[in-house]
Amino acid sequence: MAVEVYPLRLQLLVVPKGGRSTIRISKKETIGELHRRACEIFDLSPEQVCIWDFYGRKQHALMTDIDKTLDDANIQMDQDILVEILSPDNGTRPSGYTSSVRYDGSLEKEAASVLVEPSKSSLSIAGGLSASKGASRSYNTELAQSQSLTSVRELDTTYGTIGVSTRGSSGGLTGLQNLGNTCFMNSAIQCLVHTPEFARYFREDYHQEINWENTLGMRGELALAFGELLRKLWAPGRTPVAPRPFKTKLARFAPQFSGYNQHDSQELLAFLLDGLHEDLNRVKQKPYIKSKDADGRPDEEVADEYWANHIARNDSIIVDVCQGQYKSTLVCPICNKVSVTFDPFMYLSLPLQSTTTRTMTVTVFTCNGSALPSAYTVTVPKQGRCRDLIQALSNASSVKHSERLLLVEIQNHMIQRFLEDPLILLSTIKDDDHLAAYKVQKSAKNTKYLQLIHRRKDQGTSDGQITSGWLPYGTPLLSSISCDDEITRGNIQNMVHTMLSPMLRTESLDHTDISGARSAIAASNPSGNLRGEACTDSAISNSMNNDITSSKPVKSLKLSLQLVDESNACIDLSVGEEKAITLPSASTSILVYADWSQKLLDKYHTHYLENLPEVFKYGPVTKKARTEPLSLYTCLEAFLREEPLVPEDMWYCPQCKERRQASKKLDLWRLPEVLVIHLKRFSYSRSMKHKLETFVNFPIHDFDLTNYIAHKSNSGHQLYELYALTNHYGSMGSGHYTAHIKLLDENRWYSFDDSHISPINEEDVKSAAAYVLFYRRVKSEDSFVSNGVLSCGGDNKVASHK
Repeated sequence: MAVEVYPLRLQLLVVPKGGRSTIRISKKETIGELHRRACEIFDLSPEQVCIWDFYGRKQHALMTDIDKTLDDANIQMDQDILVEILSPDNGTRPSGYTSSVRYDGSLEKEAASVLVEPSKSSLSIAGGLSASKGASRSYNTELAQSQSLTSVRELDTTYGTIGVSTRGSSGGLTGLQNLGNTCFMNSAIQCLVHTPEFARYFREDYHQEINWENTLGMRGELALAFGELLRKLWAPGRTPVAPRPFKTKLARFAPQFSGYNQHDSQELLAFLLDGLHEDLNRVKQKPYIKSKDADGRPDEEVADEYWANHIARNDSIIVDVCQGQYKSTLVCPICNKVSVTFDPFMYLSLPLQSTTTRTMTVTVFTCNGSALPSAYTVTVPKQGRCRDLIQALSNASSVKHSERLLLVEIQNHMIQRFLEDPLILLSTIKDDDHLAAYKVQKSAKNTKYLQLIHRRKDQGTSDGQITSGWLPYGTPLLSSISCDDEITRGNIQNMVHTMLSPMLRTESLDHTDISGARSAIAASNPSGNLRGEACTDSAISNSMNNDITSSKPVKSLKLSLQLVDESNACIDLSVGEEKAITLPSASTSILVYADWSQKLLDKYHTHYLENLPEVFKYGPVTKKARTEPLSLYTCLEAFLREEPLVPEDMWYCPQCKERRQASKKLDLWRLPEVLVIHLKRFSYSRSMKHKLETFVNFPIHDFDLTNYIAHKSNSGHQLYELYALTNHYGSMGSGHYTAHIKLLDENRWYSFDDSHISPINEEDVKSAAAYVLFYRRVKSEDSFVSNGVLSCGGDNKVASHK
């Protein structure tokens, strides 16, 4: 038993009375049943009523075949049906019309050609339900010659203007059955099927272009399966097609799409375009062509050479319609070698970046006791590198010429990693990470880093017994230490006191006195060298009274410090201050634990160590802030912006003879007839998959790319118009795909939701679900020849190999 999930929803409009009603009816019901229900709803006699297909309020046809199903009559979801009362208000039939309707499926026709008096609806057509089974279903219409009769192509302004025609006769409104999570496939197929160039190509004899021997293709099987499916979808009728044969072929050549799991429609689209190209490649024997470097030659010459080489190996309807060319510029960060190539593209994958910058918050610490820790929020390029962040922080925190910033990532109160490589991408630093930067001496050589890890006692219970242990706490402090000098336990104590001195609690001295004392301490040991007398916070407190309650500064106490040696044993630095320590040779860092007793915690402002902010904190205000919609042009600009290559995609520099993380800049050079744009909604980071629900404001008409073409000799406008798109609703892996497609011969948009098709308004095409956009070039007088068809700019000397 079949269950109809989406019965038709129709709006019945009555003329000339002006009533209306919405009904639900199965698309398998007949026109006769629709006629009967209309009469029942409006309490009308069947002899008085004829019904019109009032599709789009622009076109209509008299619905006379009572045996035809609404599906076969191309009746759409949410469309209008015009219910015309043929008789005057006294309830009699118009003169000359004598038909009786019986709802057993038959209709007796006594008169079919009449002249109808003009009604209030201004519609003057004779007719109604006519003809019996098997009889000729035709009707004749006469238009009155007097001024009192109105043209058949006009209707009361309440319902707009219509014309007598049959819509949908050319096909294209056939859905695809969902075989089980195949909406990703259905949406992509419908967009390709409704690409006019492909619709014409595959409905003609394309078999002569199939490349049966291409080892990179599917021996023509994918092209044949797609062509057969396309013809079914463009055949007359509305019965949904089950794409099982096509899916079988797809699973055979692309096992990743086998089974009935949800997949990415863009990945399927990319495979289809590439597979169809190889199956239909007109080049039977691909020549080997070695690309030449630009070597200072004009871009136009190099671009045409690259395109000619590409066409010599790749020449198909897919190349003719969908392939363009962009200019790729690589610059070596070491030797500044510049490499320019011109590469083909099938589609553009645009990032959804609302801005080109990001704000990052980092806490800066000093190691010489000259200042308290301070958090700085700076603006850096979103696709920048660590050197950009370090430069911004250096400017904000007034780093001296003799100093530099050492950037680290903090996790669980420990230093997780040193961000010393200036080429590290900022995109590897997440918003919820915690960063710290330490001012260290720039000129120091043969140094190691002293890491001061804070710990405090944590009490808990185990088997009913109270236990205590030292656990990491707060933010580590860091300073450089020279390996050329003998280091004693007392030196480490003094260095730690220096780092902590800005946080020492004071009561009696005003801020100026304290700052002056600290400045003196910093000045006495500007380089951090441990030879001679080191500076500690005791220099401030020696002249002070021990009594905290007497409004005097706190006297420094000896800290409990534990040095971790090479064997992972802890050495107590509070005893034997004159004893020298051996620095670990295998590590660049010296690890020291500072154990904070409650008494010590009371002596220092340790809250400066406790609240290390996130790189970027999302607050309630940020979430609720209303921002301007993200423009498709902004996404394109982000795609074309210069950015460094990811570490996994290093470039081999021919001058350095090594792989380098070069910067890459893309420019559009040659645009295709059909421009496919993929919005990168799905992102992957560490162990997470995320979908961006960003609304992108994309133009439906006049998508102007003129200013984005690097080929400056082009003087023509590059205008495109949207004709199809796929949508993704829901989350990754459990969402649903649909397509919005414009039938160009009707100039009307439809929603293709698997087997369910319904008309939609153009303003409803835009949504945050838009995923893959299909644009067609707007033909103009200043278009030029390109990739064998039309060019994006300039005189192209390359012709297609037909």
